[in-house]
Amino acid sequence: MLQYILKKILYSIVVFLGVVTVIFFLFNILPGDSSRMLMGQRSDLQSLQAIRVELGLDQSFINRYFKYLDDLSPISIYSKNKESYFYYNPENYKKSKPLFGTENDIFVIKRPYLQRSFQSKKEVLQILSETVLNTFLLALASIVFASILGIVLGIFSALYKNTFYDKLVLVMTSFGMSLPSFFAAILIGWLFAFKLSDYTHLNLTGNLYQLDDYGEQLTLQWKNLILPALTLGIRPLSVVLQLTRNSMLDVLSQDYIRTAKAKGLSPYKVIRKHALKNSLNPVITSISGWLASMMAGVVFVEFIFGWKGLGFVIVEGVNNYDIPVVMGVVLLISIIFVFITLLVDLVYLFLDPRVKL
Repeated sequence: MLQYILKKILYSIVVFLGVVTVIFFLFNILPGDSSRMLMGQRSDLQSLQAIRVELGLDQSFINRYFKYLDDLSPISIYSKNKESYFYYNPENYKKSKPLFGTENDIFVIKRPYLQRSFQSKKEVLQILSETVLNTFLLALASIVFASILGIVLGIFSALYKNTFYDKLVLVMTSFGMSLPSFFAAILIGWLFAFKLSDYTHLNLTGNLYQLDDYGEQLTLQWKNLILPALTLGIRPLSVVLQLTRNSMLDVLSQDYIRTAKAKGLSPYKVIRKHALKNSLNPVITSISGWLASMMAGVVFVEFIFGWKGLGFVIVEGVNNYDIPVVMGVVLLISIIFVFITLLVDLVYLFLDPRVKL
């Protein structure tokens, strides 16, 4: 088991390095001058050159790539030679902790650095830390809603196969999977926050924390989470429901289920102890994939509902050509996707012992 876990971790690291390489390459071949975006169109040549040196844009592409990897890495080896591109200056690495060093090099543990926003001048890591929890909360609420309702409805759909209820559920899931999130957001917002607002008392736009009517104190507004979570949960709900139904039908046709019924076990015990656990593997795969995808797919939903998360930040970054912010968001979403995939592979070890083989 330990060898399997280590192998999965190694694969995840390799995948992450590949993602970092692709992101850096794509964003560094885009047209435009980052130093001019940072300083503005009317800056003088001397200031532009100083910014290019500060950002490392005067270096070769390979040097900038390795410097970017160095910025992301929590551990680094720096040179004590002032002429080196990787020279360790304590003033530039105030949040680092030197551990030990040799005559020419020094080993350091530090916080990953994702550069600064061209617009706000804030560190990208700080911007992400202020918004990632909102996106994670939205994605988690959506996937919990989709998982619980999808599994329950999928079980009933399998138990009542070919009935009116089963056919109605299949039609609704097909509609849910074909409905784009941005259109669903507009439709749901218009219906529940505009037409039925007198009954639902829901806002079309709003964040988790909002100022009160006097603009003095932040108040927690859980109701602002309902509409975006419902919108994001429609498609995964449809997928989870159909996967649960199909997987449950497959398990219920197995010999050991017929043996359990022949022993006189109640239908409830047959479902709970024998059928449900063995039918959850494809469902868990789908749920994990959707949770990771939601972190990347909340862009339009957050923007429409005014939810200040990663999606809202990346739209603002694209509009303002704020490359460090866009790169930081894409990189963070990639890390989340890789981590969730690794976590699901490890969960499989406990749900299905055959995975080890």
